[in-house]
Amino acid sequence: MPIIGVVPSARMCDYEAAMQRAGAELHVLDPLHGDPAEVIHGIHGLLLTGGGDVDPTFFGEVPHESFVPAEPGRDEHEMALVTAAIDAGVPLFAICRGLQVMNVACGGSLVQDIPASIPGAVTHQVAMPKSAIAHEVWINRESRLWTILEERLEGEDTCSVNSRHHQSVKTVAPGFVVAATAPDGVIEAVERPGTSFCMGVQWHPENFWRTGEFRELFEAFLRAASERRES
Repeated sequence: MPIIGVVPSARMCDYEAAMQRAGAELHVLDPLHGDPAEVIHGIHGLLLTGGGDVDPTFFGEVPHESFVPAEPGRDEHEMALVTAAIDAGVPLFAICRGLQVMNVACGGSLVQDIPASIPGAVTHQVAMPKSAIAHEVWINRESRLWTILEERLEGEDTCSVNSRHHQSVKTVAPGFVVAATAPDGVIEAVERPGTSFCMGVQWHPENFWRTGEFRELFEAFLRAASERRES
């Protein structure tokens, strides 16, 4: 059984349930300690979770008035884990804030506040219930994301998602491509071609673990981690 290292957040239960249902052994990482290279060496996949905003000083901007920081030290530690995972070829699945961390760690930037930056944006912050549908996403048919969800999409290229964020990807990091967008153009998923699994989504697929709408994402991530374990 592959070991998935999970970055802790305030709402861990659904991440844990989604991965356990897919068949993973979970290891909750120390949020601030441990050499990133050693941590990555001891796991077969890395799951980045949600949380507070990524500090915009990491991509050369002054914080917007809406900035709500994550726990002290979390940005630095998680970005170091991302770099170590990509360097080692360890499968990486990034969710919501995790997508933003991954993009910044690899040289991209963020929209600091969608309502202030994108006129006419759809609602990207629907807090409760956790699985409440906020909007559609349009999935690139050339993407691995579409391939993973193809059967569930039944030949379509849209699906409905929940949403709890006000930051989003602005400049996509080198080596990554856009896999999905919202109707307002907000980037909803990115992936790194040529890897076993390196993908981030802006919504929260873990909140659907009971009903299984996005189970295929976790299963695909776990397959890549299993292959890593066997190699």
